[in-house]
Amino acid sequence: MPVKNRFAELLPDITAWRRDLHQHPEILFEVHRTAAFVAEKLRAFGCDEVVEGIGRTGVVGVIHGRSNASGRTIGLRADMDALPIHEETGVDYASKTPGAMHACGHDGHTAMLLGAAQYLAETRNFDGTVVVIFQPAEEGGGGGKEMVDDGMLDRWNVEEVYGMHNWPGIAPGEFQIRPGPFFAAADHFEIKVTGQGGHAAKPHETIDTTLVASHIVVALQSIVSRNVDPVHQAVISVTSFETSSHAYNVIPQTVHMRGTVRTLDAAVQDQVEARMDAVAQSTAAAFGATAEVEHRRGYPVMVNSDVQTEFAAEVARKVAGDCSEAPLIMGGEDFAYLLNARPGAYILVGNGDSAAVHHPEYNFNDDIIPAGCSWWAEIVESRLPAA
Repeated sequence: MPVKNRFAELLPDITAWRRDLHQHPEILFEVHRTAAFVAEKLRAFGCDEVVEGIGRTGVVGVIHGRSNASGRTIGLRADMDALPIHEETGVDYASKTPGAMHACGHDGHTAMLLGAAQYLAETRNFDGTVVVIFQPAEEGGGGGKEMVDDGMLDRWNVEEVYGMHNWPGIAPGEFQIRPGPFFAAADHFEIKVTGQGGHAAKPHETIDTTLVASHIVVALQSIVSRNVDPVHQAVISVTSFETSSHAYNVIPQTVHMRGTVRTLDAAVQDQVEARMDAVAQSTAAAFGATAEVEHRRGYPVMVNSDVQTEFAAEVARKVAGDCSEAPLIMGGEDFAYLLNARPGAYILVGNGDSAAVHHPEYNFNDDIIPAGCSWWAEIVESRLPAA
């Protein structure tokens, strides 16, 4: 039976799993119910090994092929965590947890990889071993790093890793991918501006931190437009601006700003940090104030390996008939930690005309489940062909 036909048969079950997970979203590493659900399914499928608690709350299932003449092992990874967003979809299987929802489709990713695991455990039509990886805390917690640091890849001798994300705006079940840098490094910063607070009616007796900080916000934008080479990409966004006073007649002593920096190149990342320090401090000094800048490196640039990307695209063409080039994406993705440790590839599968990810009206499109499951299964059967 063709792979895709088998997943069409499994679609009602996989959809039911997905919607159960959707009703019970869990945040970051607190994915205890989700992890238990996954582990129970993997054991029921007959996986040769199921291990919980990798990277704190991650789950790994191991499936051996009919033979192991190749001695090779590949890893397939899905993320399990939800977001701290109040759901506004109105679906009958909406989140039962106030203030939490699967607004990025990780419920769909988990369900699709479970479907692929069921198929692979049934058929075992490959030569080698596949490790299915269910990861917590993709949404800012660095769960991928935790699992790598926990020795997951070394423990099962994983040689290559493959990941997938649904993507609104791409036709349902179609695929996009690109080699090299794909998702951006996601860094964070805080800037504290200190001046001289005082009465708002006497600004000449103060060093107005609101004015100073406002100039810093504007000046920071010159870094991307006038310091970074135009053929490279960078984003600097100030997303929070908070003063030490909430009164109408007080000029605040301090202002705290927070934001994010996105880059696709390590040299640009270093350049932006250095320029932010210089711009913030010199702008503050021009007004007689001071600025302290703190940088926190987040997820690294996610870089697809050339050979594995072309292979992943070939599999996508086999499943969907085509695979187009994806655009560069300035969002972060902690599959980067796995790709830093092993060669591999990350692909987008179309979610159709849905709300954007991280939106309260977003919902995963269950119609794309057969395509996603088929891609996972074909990755294994094509990369580890049966002898």
